[in-house]
Amino acid sequence: MAVPLRRHHGAHLTLRLLISIVALAAQAVFAQGYPAKPIHLIVPFPPGGPTDIVGRLVGHKLSEGLGQPVVVENRAGAGGTVGSSAAAKAPPDGYTLLYGSTSTLAIAPALYRDLTYDPRSAFAPISLVSRGAIIAAINAQVPARTLQEFIALAKKTPGKLSYASAGSGTPPHLAAELFKSIAGVDLLHVPYKGGAPAINDLVGGQVQAIFEGEVVLLPHIKSGRVRALAITGTKREAELPDVPTFAEAGLPKYDAYFWSGLVAPAGTPAPVIEKLNSVLVQALNAPDAREALRRQGLEPAGTTAQQFAAFISGEVERWGEVVKASGAKLD
Repeated sequence: MAVPLRRHHGAHLTLRLLISIVALAAQAVFAQGYPAKPIHLIVPFPPGGPTDIVGRLVGHKLSEGLGQPVVVENRAGAGGTVGSSAAAKAPPDGYTLLYGSTSTLAIAPALYRDLTYDPRSAFAPISLVSRGAIIAAINAQVPARTLQEFIALAKKTPGKLSYASAGSGTPPHLAAELFKSIAGVDLLHVPYKGGAPAINDLVGGQVQAIFEGEVVLLPHIKSGRVRALAITGTKREAELPDVPTFAEAGLPKYDAYFWSGLVAPAGTPAPVIEKLNSVLVQALNAPDAREALRRQGLEPAGTTAQQFAAFISGEVERWGEVVKASGAKLD
């Protein structure tokens, strides 16, 4: 009986191998003709915001490189999770893509109790797109000229100094919570409904500090009403040459930044992912794209699909720990 069983087992393996070969061949043929119709790019935030601006740049560049229209669809709601959930459920054929970010692909799993997708398994990563530095800034009336002086002041008056954010669970909120943990200080969180009112109250002195991006803070830093103490990254920003990095300011373990990237629904054929990755990474290196990102305080950050997958997994774990420590939860 042993011989027939071995033959049966061998035939089964051969069948599986044939099925795999046929599937791969079908994917390759599909990819050769891809794209044959317009692509939908879901941006899970409202029109006009930073994510939408860069998402539309990505859509435009993909359209140029692929020779098909890329239709941007804004599906806002629940911190970007409504549009992200819709993208996760879309057919994995390369015709629905998601422009994701720190909020939707890293923070959301720890923040929302009933999230319908896991960024690590619901999507096929294509490439990281951009990274943006975070600046620790204070109202100019706060008696601290450096980051170390601000930390010392916070330690003298625990819970008295407040910081603003665009809302609970947003990257600016969690960037501040990470700072609190690493610096060993207690700051009072004051959440706002969006970044604009948070910055307005920082400028007005109703709150003392904020952790935000360069584009929104730069006018107020240059006016002298806001003082920048440190910026994330390995080098100083050209627009703010006098602002030290966190490492230069004495806090080398602090590293936080805004990022965004392109993903497709899980199961999208590998040749399609490779084609999208090739077009996108090449586009990000074009001078006009680099300049457009620079105007938003961002730098291009193209990667391989595999590198982006590993990056997402690491970010989910890292920000999950920060969310847990902060106690932030959203329904």
